[in-house]
Amino acid sequence: MKQLTFCLLWMSLVGLTGCQHFKTSEPQAAQMVTDARAQFEKVPFAQIKTLEQRPVVALVLGSGGARGYAHIGVIEVLEQQGIRPDFIVGTSAGSIVGSIYASGKSAKELRSIALNMKATDVRDITLDMKGFFDGKKVEDYINQQVDNMPLEKMKIPFYAVATELKEGARTVFNYGNTGQAVRASASIPSMFIPTRIGDKEYVDGGLTSPVPVEVARDLGADIIIAVDILAQPTHTETSNVWGLFNQNINIMQNRLANEELKYADIVIQPDLREKAHIFDVRGREASMQAGREATLEKLEMIELAIETKHNNQQRDDQKNLTALNDTAAVKTNR
Repeated sequence: MKQLTFCLLWMSLVGLTGCQHFKTSEPQAAQMVTDARAQFEKVPFAQIKTLEQRPVVALVLGSGGARGYAHIGVIEVLEQQGIRPDFIVGTSAGSIVGSIYASGKSAKELRSIALNMKATDVRDITLDMKGFFDGKKVEDYINQQVDNMPLEKMKIPFYAVATELKEGARTVFNYGNTGQAVRASASIPSMFIPTRIGDKEYVDGGLTSPVPVEVARDLGADIIIAVDILAQPTHTETSNVWGLFNQNINIMQNRLANEELKYADIVIQPDLREKAHIFDVRGREASMQAGREATLEKLEMIELAIETKHNNQQRDDQKNLTALNDTAAVKTNR
């Protein structure tokens, strides 16, 4: 029984599982927006520093499957305190929550969506040599929740991290079909059929960047609030084959995450030792509460980091202005 329970939890790693009748693959509906892609020609965050004279704040939401509900608790506290990120980067479960929030939904709406999600909204078991979850219903569900808003139109700029299957390269989507980008970001290899975009296939972003701090830093963030919801190896059951398999994944992902988390200003790690089934409402509530509690513990640190960075920027700007005035004065005297 324990093995069966674990198997179900593993199958729901990104929160998308359940049992239903098998169906054969069906032709996909026509895209309402262009395919998802990476397009970084215009990154507006430098303007925030110069025009608004404040630090750029990024919220990074990591992978972790059913633990993803904790992200909602984090967002609830940040929103209550008036802390709004300038952009969001999400991997896997983090891309699911992040995309919906970035589309303009409030934390209250996000919570309602999470509590009302049904298994039939997102699961689509299919027969295929590359996996047994298709993922198209995930794509459609996300697009429905974001009102078919493409990535480049998000109210809060949003970046979904996936892994290009052939080269194993990290890919960051910020343009085009939001649901498609999230589907790619959350496609667990061998379980989900890889998401094909153009002539390439993409799988779960957690393989290359389970907590994508580096992406946020590269995009110009001054302050990075990173939410790590990965299972901790010390709390993983290893008395059976499924547990050992899960532990292998946990060790690899934690090592990758720890390398990136070194560069985050604030790391929020909700206590999620007990992982409930994705469609257990009480489990959803417990995960959100864990996210709230972990964020409240770091609230003073977050506010201090923002204030300190803001003061440092003002001091640097004043120094630069003084240097310019001095240079101008020298030229005038000549």
